[in-house]
Formats: sequence, structure tokens, C-alpha cells
Amino acid sequence: MYLAIPKENINGETRVAATPGTVKDLIKSGMEVYVESKAGQNSYFSDQEYKDAGANIVDSEDELLSQADVIIKVLAPSNEQVLKIKPNAAIISFCQTTRELDAVKAMRDRSLTGFSMHLVPRTTLAQKMDALSSQANIAGYKSVLMAASRLSVYMPLLMTAAGTIRPAKVLVLGAGVAGLQAIATAKRLGAQVEAFDVRPVVKEQVESLGAKFIQVEAGEDEGVGEGGYAKETSDEYKRLQQQLIHDHISKADVVITTALIPGRPAPLLIPTSMVDAMKSGSIIMDLASENGGNCELTKKDETITHNGVIIDGTSNIPGTMPVHASELYAKNVAALLTYMVKDGELNLDLEDEIISGSMYTHNGEITHKPTKETLTA
Repeated sequence: MYLAIPKENINGETRVAATPGTVKDLIKSGMEVYVESKAGQNSYFSDQEYKDAGANIVDSEDELLSQADVIIKVLAPSNEQVLKIKPNAAIISFCQTTRELDAVKAMRDRSLTGFSMHLVPRTTLAQKMDALSSQANIAGYKSVLMAASRLSVYMPLLMTAAGTIRPAKVLVLGAGVAGLQAIATAKRLGAQVEAFDVRPVVKEQVESLGAKFIQVEAGEDEGVGEGGYAKETSDEYKRLQQQLIHDHISKADVVITTALIPGRPAPLLIPTSMVDAMKSGSIIMDLASENGGNCELTKKDETITHNGVIIDGTSNIPGTMPVHASELYAKNVAALLTYMVKDGELNLDLEDEIISGSMYTHNGEITHKPTKETLTA
């Protein structure tokens, strides 16, 4: 089986879908691995390292894609790339299938089998394949460092000859993987941390990291959706939520927002009126910017200032740490791919929860129901 690892062709994407370490594992599974020249350059992996791991280096993207049986990428292929791929080949990448509809249609029309790392089921067996969590961990960690580098005050409490410096106040909205890592990182830097989430079940995790959990008094399952993800809440809950956040955000030096709902635009947590109530010099790190943002003023991949408040909409924070981001993502992809490979060939058991759950196109059809419904809506 010819496995291709092309170079990512979207400006600013520094990650790569396989590292020399995972190449060795993929070869052990019976695959012939071909890597486009300089595919790992932005992640600091050289062609020679891939060669030493047993991969073949290919100079031409056209040659690489046209020969491939399976292609692994970070981002979904462009329409131009799809046309270079032979029908019935398989592609594994990130793809927000209900939003990246042009990519989905191009894959369907080319009779390609598409697997999205966004769709990997949240099950115990699939934990090693959970790329969303591995990348969210990085985003949560690095977002705190990015905020701290811009902050005009210290993070920790300091006792000096000139007097006592109070610790910075950090508010984290959303206590999933990214939020919990942001809490842990901010606490390690000595900040005073509060966190909010619509799911009361995360309170214990938040408090175990030393942060204060703030919550709207509501039903236990008000914000808990399938697989433990957040879901849409009632209008009354949203009203109470807005008041609660307003009361705390006005005192914060740093606000990190991480709230996402699978398959939906990011929920609006911080309207302009709330930004107006914040202190001048405070910072909002909006980790949901790719899906529209949790702050009304967020602009994807831009940093703006509104009434002295800095709002950072960087969408690919994991890409600012390309070595570890690539290492983790490559392990997630390799775990999914080797799970589907038997005796060196792709073996697609459509009754398997992981395989069918991750798949969105196959045999010229869109197999992911929410994506199909979005296209026909």
C-alpha cells in the first residue's frame, strides 16, 4: 500500500502529518511510505531523517498524490489537490465537514474515502486517535504564554521592597481539554484563576487544578451533550450566564475562551458591551476564532484592540509549537491508520464504530449524516 505524506500547502500551516518516528511504525504495519520533499521542514524534520526512518522522498506533489492509495494530511486537501488523487484512494486529515463543504463535495465527486480527525468517536478505544484533544492541550498551554507576553502586569503575587504586587486574574471560559490546560498553566505562572463551564460535572476537575469554579445554578444536564461535549442551552440559562460572566470579566486581566459545540458555530459568550466593561490593558485569547469566536469582536487570525482591550483571534495556536504539535498529531493519525490496516492493506469494516464514525465520504457518497443534512438544507 502506497502511503503519501504531502507538504501542507496552506500559508501558515507548520505541522506535518507524520514524523520520522511514526514513519517507522507505519512501515512496520506493512505500508510503503512516501514523503514529499520538505514536508517536515516547518516542523524541523529533515528529508534525511525521513530517509533514515525508511521513507522514500518524492520531489513532485503531482507524482505523490497520483500514486497514493492512502494520503495523510493535517488539513483537508484543496480542490486542486483532490483532482490529482486517483479515485477510491483514502484521505485522513482534519476536516470540519459541516463547514468545509466544498472540500467534502470535491471528495465525494472524486469517489475518495474521507476520514476526519474531527469525527473520531470519543470512546476509550479511540483515545489514542483523539487529535482534537492533543492539539487543544497545546492551544490551552500556549494561549496563556501568549497572553502573559502581552500583559502589562505580573502573573504571580510578588513581595518586593517597594511593596506587594497582586497576582493577575485569569478567567477561563470553557473547561474542556484546552480550558483545563489553560487553567493549569496560568496557575503554574502564579495567577489567580477562575473558570466557567455550562457542564457542572467539570467542577471537580477545575477545583483540582486550584481554580475557582463559577457556575449558573441550573439542572445538572443543562449544558451537557453527547459524548460529554457542551450543547446549546436555554434562553433563560443564557441570560443568567451573561450576567455571571459580566460580573467576573470586568475584574479579569486575561480571559481565555475555549467554548465550542461540535458541528455548530462557537457560542457567543462575550458581546461588545461586555468588552466595554473590561479593564484597559486586559487581554482576550479567543481559542474559538476558527468557528466564529466566543467574543463578538474577534477577527480570525487578527489581533485587534477595542477600548484598550486586546483581542487575539489566532486560529492555529498549535501551529506555533510545530514540533510537539506534529509529534502528537502524527501519533493520533498513525493510531487510526494502523487500526484500519490489516496485512499492509486498508480494511474498511463499515460496522466498526471508529471507522464508520470517522468517515464522511465513501464510494461517491457522503456518509456523515449531519454533513449530508447541512448540504441539503
